[in-house]
Amino acid sequence: MAINQDRFIAIISRRRTDLRARGARVLLCLASLGYSLVVRIRNALYTSSVLKRHPANAVILSIGNLTTGGTGKTPLVVWLCRRVREKGLACAILTRGYKTQKGELSDEPALLAAQCPDVPVVVNPDRVAGAAEAIRSHGAQIIVMDDGFQHRRLARDLDIIAVDATTPFGYGRVLPAGLLREPISGLRRAHAVVLTRCDQVSEDALSQIEDEIRQVNRNLVISRSIHAPVAIRTAQEMEIALDRIRGQRVFAFCGIGNPQAFFRTIEQLGVVAVGTRVFDDHYRYTAEDLETVLEQAKAQKATLVLTTQKDWTKAARTGAKGDSPALAYLAIDMRFTAGEESLTALIDRVLHGRIPTSE
Repeated sequence: MAINQDRFIAIISRRRTDLRARGARVLLCLASLGYSLVVRIRNALYTSSVLKRHPANAVILSIGNLTTGGTGKTPLVVWLCRRVREKGLACAILTRGYKTQKGELSDEPALLAAQCPDVPVVVNPDRVAGAAEAIRSHGAQIIVMDDGFQHRRLARDLDIIAVDATTPFGYGRVLPAGLLREPISGLRRAHAVVLTRCDQVSEDALSQIEDEIRQVNRNLVISRSIHAPVAIRTAQEMEIALDRIRGQRVFAFCGIGNPQAFFRTIEQLGVVAVGTRVFDDHYRYTAEDLETVLEQAKAQKATLVLTTQKDWTKAARTGAKGDSPALAYLAIDMRFTAGEESLTALIDRVLHGRIPTSE
């Protein structure tokens, strides 16, 4: 029997303490032992070069994470691509395209294409073949590999890990007992960590997260960032200033890995949150789903229905109109609060070592 994301998180986070939840946790922990063993063996085979890593004739900058769900990789990929393009270098994004067919743009790939219109997006679960395509078809000098940390066949020049400060280590357990894709010791392979959503936790919590990371790899560059709201945008791409929604009754929905972080961001805008609806991560919306959301919002007398831009790219395809209440998405940008200079210096050193300068 399938279990939805909300119930799953309630079990592995130990929010649920009933007998069925405790029994489920035991079974999940047993399953995670096998998963963890397979991951450790695979990583050891790559580290010892038994499994081959394939180089590409381009600089490979990988953005990844240790956990499943929404850690804020997409805004980080956008930030990195914009920085590379500012240097006048030919850049491409390489993504596996979760739950998509080769060449199809949906979910994160569509969002990346919208936010980086001058950067081609190559969708291919075979990262080695995808890198070759990016070089051959688009002349890419720099390839930003989205969600690439665990995809080790393609050799990379830099590994940057996004760590969500609100749930940094996936409840401390490897899948399916927790959200970790691999043990925290995987950070030994990384070069930099970007803590995301740092405005949603305390300074003490941030310091503790950084200490735990340093215990694994003291040589990492660690930066802090927030997902800063920029504006509200509607179906007609009309822009609503953030200060205009203060005090409005807002109904929010999303299908992302960390929905509560999105809801907290909305509440920080000073709105009156009248209701929320959570869908599974990477959920494919139908017109009926949107109609149900709008009916729920009307019942709560909401004046605005808000979602994420990632969800918007899928919801907009259903043809549902949200005239009353208005349907819109919250546009955000990644902004660094500490450590940006150290991260950009690291990126520049990598690029300088592989790309000829004009000097």
